[in-house]
Amino acid sequence: MVMQRGPERPVPVVFTGSRRELVGLLLRGYALLIPTIGLYRFWLTTWTRRFYWSNTVIDGDALEYTGQASQLLVGFLMALAVFIPLYGLFFYLSTQSTEAAIVGYSLVAVGIWFLIGYAIYRARDFRLSRTLWRGIRCDQTGDPWAYAARRFGWSLLMLATAGLAYPFMAVSLWRYRYAHSWFGTRRFGFTGSWRLLAAQYYITYVMAVIIGAIGLGIGAAMGAFPTTGVANPWAYVPLAIAALLIGILMLRYQARELSRMFSCVRLGTAALTVTIRARSLLHQYLRFGLALIVAATGLAIGGFVVLSAVAPEAFANGSFDLQLFLQHMQGSFETLLAIVAGYLLILGGLNLTRELFLSLAFWKLVANGARITDIDSLDSVGARPEDKSLGGEGLADALNVGAY
Repeated sequence: MVMQRGPERPVPVVFTGSRRELVGLLLRGYALLIPTIGLYRFWLTTWTRRFYWSNTVIDGDALEYTGQASQLLVGFLMALAVFIPLYGLFFYLSTQSTEAAIVGYSLVAVGIWFLIGYAIYRARDFRLSRTLWRGIRCDQTGDPWAYAARRFGWSLLMLATAGLAYPFMAVSLWRYRYAHSWFGTRRFGFTGSWRLLAAQYYITYVMAVIIGAIGLGIGAAMGAFPTTGVANPWAYVPLAIAALLIGILMLRYQARELSRMFSCVRLGTAALTVTIRARSLLHQYLRFGLALIVAATGLAIGGFVVLSAVAPEAFANGSFDLQLFLQHMQGSFETLLAIVAGYLLILGGLNLTRELFLSLAFWKLVANGARITDIDSLDSVGARPEDKSLGGEGLADALNVGAY
């Protein structure tokens, strides 16, 4: 006799990927970025997503990502049609008076902030429409311009209320996204309310203001902001402690918000529950900070060794002569090549560290903390055709607001 799994027995989500596997994938991708003049990043993004999706297993079946690198490339090229006139506008503003340039740049910044909302929504649509589970495709409907206007209006209210409107904004945007999300022929739902966030948010807000004010007051009293003379270095210790405490408070709130908002997602009678602990987020950021220090130290030592080899006269007598180094660089192709390679290595090292110790850790944290009840109710969901749009992620990529 086969026992049926009931709604009372939640099904865990399991992430099976390893950091070692991702390291190999990323190193191969970074190595190919230079000879392809950066174009391989579209393929690297695609393979990275397939790594995350294929290692996220729900009830024994992994997610599937069907997006193609060529689609990302075409979308990016389409987005350039928006930015080429924008670059022309920047050049025109640079020829105007200071006042006119400030006004013009401010209006452009406001316009870009509005476009970011549109780009985020379209990018999410692209990713969902390329995501399958058990052969059933996800999708997102809704109007990206409406989402951008909603996000823009809430951001203005956030400014006007010094951030006090955040619980209402967060729930509104979560609800809009999931009210227009689909798994096959079944629409997602969202049961969240601002009441789930308000108490914790305002407690965190008040505590952060108090801690910040105390830190600033003690630092100022110790001479952190002198009107004349040199500041007392020890006066910055209270400021650093206050910043650390505020950061811990924010991580604690972030864990509560993500847990409660994800746990309000519904798909018919199937319900998602996610548990994210603040200490897990804190450990994640501590590991990232430590890895960043190690990576920066290694890159600095490597850079010193390489530059001292290609420009030894600039490092004579145990000191560094910047003027002599610049003169050598102007007449040495090897030195210039070493600097360019070093710059690319620094970017690659920082991106590698962020991917391994933030992005991967966060994905695993959410996936392994997730449970789904009444998953058998999804057996009756019908299939949905693929969204063929290619430009969905181009603008997000150009604005650097893309995500997994």
